[in-house]
Amino acid sequence: MSIHTKLTEPFSLVLFGATGDLAKRKLYPALFSLFKSGLLPQNFAVIGVGRSKRTVEEFRTAVRSSVDQFSRLKVTDENEWNQFARKFFYVIADVNQPGQYQGIKTVVEENEKDWNLQGKGNRLYYLAIAPDLFGSVSRNLRLAGLTETSGWKRLIIEKPIGHDYASAKKLNEQMKESFTEQEIYRIDHYLGKEMVQNINVIRFANSLFEPLWNHHYIETVQITASETVGVEDRANYYDEAGALRDMVQNHILQILMMVCMEPPSRLKTEAIHDEKVKVLRSLRKIEESEAAEYVVRGQYRAGMLDGKLVPGYRDEKNVNPASNTETFVAAKLYVDNLRWAGVPFYIRTGKRMPAKATEIVIQFKEMPKNLYFNKNNDLGPNLLVINIQPVEGMYMVLNAKKPGSINEITPIAMEFCNNCDQGTPEAYESLLHDAVAGDQTFFTHWDEVSLAWKFIDPIRRAWDRGEIPLEFYESGTWGPQAADDLLAKEGHRWWPVSSQRRHQIVKANEMVKM
Repeated sequence: MSIHTKLTEPFSLVLFGATGDLAKRKLYPALFSLFKSGLLPQNFAVIGVGRSKRTVEEFRTAVRSSVDQFSRLKVTDENEWNQFARKFFYVIADVNQPGQYQGIKTVVEENEKDWNLQGKGNRLYYLAIAPDLFGSVSRNLRLAGLTETSGWKRLIIEKPIGHDYASAKKLNEQMKESFTEQEIYRIDHYLGKEMVQNINVIRFANSLFEPLWNHHYIETVQITASETVGVEDRANYYDEAGALRDMVQNHILQILMMVCMEPPSRLKTEAIHDEKVKVLRSLRKIEESEAAEYVVRGQYRAGMLDGKLVPGYRDEKNVNPASNTETFVAAKLYVDNLRWAGVPFYIRTGKRMPAKATEIVIQFKEMPKNLYFNKNNDLGPNLLVINIQPVEGMYMVLNAKKPGSINEITPIAMEFCNNCDQGTPEAYESLLHDAVAGDQTFFTHWDEVSLAWKFIDPIRRAWDRGEIPLEFYESGTWGPQAADDLLAKEGHRWWPVSSQRRHQIVKANEMVKM
């Protein structure tokens, strides 16, 4: 479903966690941008649910503050804003108390009555709350009769979905008591990003790439997801989760699936999910005894970042001073199928790194040595760099004759910027739009979640037993030395992050000659 398609069916969005940070920073701005762009139906309602006491007017004022501060599109017409604000309602409820869901039901049914949709309204339940509440909330929705409608009903949940396979399976079984797999929308906001959704278009819609997208022509693939921030106010969650659960199990593996999947047999959600699942089934399992060979874990220490001294992880507020939680993960992965046999996929993610960036680097195989234009064996490889954030776009690095020379070769960069005009929808705009439209393409299927946990769990167990050392890296650097050594063993190295300026790619390629 295109983000530019106007939604026409009336719906109620019941938002649990309506006073939380996710709603404030992402959900209300996304809803307003969809409304301002004319993509929402005339009749819809947002029912915020929270434990804190506030009136409907106070809630609408908080939504306005959120939009003013975080929305991509700003309020330019007060009449337009008032039309939007009137769609918002607030209900005080303790989600663990089944009897308190009747207040939610009353507001939902009153709106459906106004729309002449009694008993057949469309209902979207968004759980922006702690994952351990997913099961009880979905059950209480059913017990309160909120899942009884002849219209559609859908459940949106955020990560983390469990902390291992067993806990994720238990949560899933609890939700399945009230919602079917087709009604559960598991959000991974990376899948809502324009350039992640663009990966398959780049691959399958261009004869330049698809014939070369295999082990015959690709040397390595690198996926980097770096952050400059530390743990900030997420210490209570993060010290239990760590980078492996927080980033690798979902975001990084989702990007890997998009890069590696085969062309779907048809442009249907089920066919796309099937191909993604095949990638995870082909992902070479890392046994507990092999974790040290394939995976590096690190934790940031104090250091300089943007000219300021920042504390180490163990010195952060609410972090255990003896914590062994990893804030950095690097790994060497293999997808053992005919297309990708032998190609190493290098992934890394970390906090307190020099730049915020998420990008994919496709490194093509080098040209043969000792040719007349490569007589010094210093010709750099071609690169395709897909920038996911903060700059969205792609670069291609090619080799060309240096102007004014006879046969000196220099790398050049061809550039496309996807969000330079600031008109690109935010990830949550796309995902909310798709959820209302009933399009699960860029949501995560249970098979993907379960297989991802089964891949991650042995690594986590090896770490928890303390058999693998925790490496340390200084804040403001690109991780521990062990992450560089992981690639050096195969004759490779990390390409510098290039999401800010094109010349960084060129500079990186020139380094090959040094």
